[in-house]
Amino acid sequence: MKGTRIFLDTNVLVYAHDNSAGRKNEIARDTLLELWESGMGILSTQVLQEFFTTLTRKIAKPVESASARQVIEDLLKWTVVINDGDSILAAIDIYNRYKLSFWDSMIVQAAVRGGAEVLLSEDMSDGQIIHGVRINNPFR
Repeated sequence: MKGTRIFLDTNVLVYAHDNSAGRKNEIARDTLLELWESGMGILSTQVLQEFFTTLTRKIAKPVESASARQVIEDLLKWTVVINDGDSILAAIDIYNRYKLSFWDSMIVQAAVRGGAEVLLSEDMSDGQIIHGVRINNPFR
């Protein structure tokens, strides 16, 4: 996917930092490395917030807050879409039209707003295209 702007859902980031995730850890780490090298990665404030909470509280071996903060500080070098009032309204429209959860709708609107061509997520329908963004499950 060289030259393709790619938005990462929270689960991809978490798997990249969760050594207990087996094959998903390997796939997610390779994906992150490719995006670091290409500079084509996109995130949102929501993804970073969810990532911090999951990494420090919800995985088998939680990461210390200071370590998670350092990872996020590094990720802030990527394109980061800031969710605002217009983001919420756009997400509501996606929610109503595509019947996604509100939180997934927020992810999709951020991918659209950030100019992503692909959204990597295991939580949404693989292959679905919403507002020009193709959803791919990297773990299938």
